[in-house]
This record gives sequence, structure tokens and C-alpha cells, in this order.
Amino acid sequence: MEIFKSVIQVLNVLSALVVIVLVLLQHGKGADMGAAFGGGSAGSLFGATGSANFLSRATAVGATIFFCTLLALVKIDTNVVATSGGGVMSDVVKTAPATTSGQVPAVPVDQGKQNSIPD
Repeated sequence: MEIFKSVIQVLNVLSALVVIVLVLLQHGKGADMGAAFGGGSAGSLFGATGSANFLSRATAVGATIFFCTLLALVKIDTNVVATSGGGVMSDVVKTAPATTSGQVPAVPVDQGKQNSIPD
């Protein structure tokens, strides 16, 4: 199981690097205007319009691989234990112990008169 997890981690890192490189290789929407006025980037390796389609599709494939490997790592690392009625904080929150007598302590009668303003 650890070998399988390691392979998925390597694929996850490689796909993240591929997505980063592909995003940095793509030109922005404003780069076409510079090419129209004599910029040298119009004649790229993939052609004027072919590079956008190739790079955007390769980025989509890389991102899909990245998210699939990420979800696989989460599924592998999550140890789900079936508990009845338990939530996220079920192990942390403890209930207060019940009082043994069940009686409420008596409040002095003249406590309310101490805070009153004299006439």
C-alpha cells in the first residue's frame, strides 16, 4: 500500500509541475495585439493558433491528472471509522457530569435590594 501511495505522490508532484510549466508557456490575450504590430512571437513552434489549442488542452489534461491523484491521496490517507452519531468534534467535546442532588442552589431574598437605587 505504501508503494502505491508513493507512486501516486510522485504523479501528483509531476502533474503539478507540468501544469505550472504549461501555464507559464501560454501567452495572454494581449500578446496577439503585439504580434499584429510586428512582434516576433507570431511564428511560434506550433503556429499562430495551434499553440493556444495544444497548450490549453495539455493544461486541462495535466490539471485533470493532478486533481485525480489528489483525490486518490485523500482517499488513501483518510481513515473513516463508522461511529453512531459521531461528528467532527465527537472525540474532543466532553459532556459535563450531572449533579447528584438535582437541586438548584437557593438565591438570597435580599440580593435584588442590594443593587437597587435608594429613593
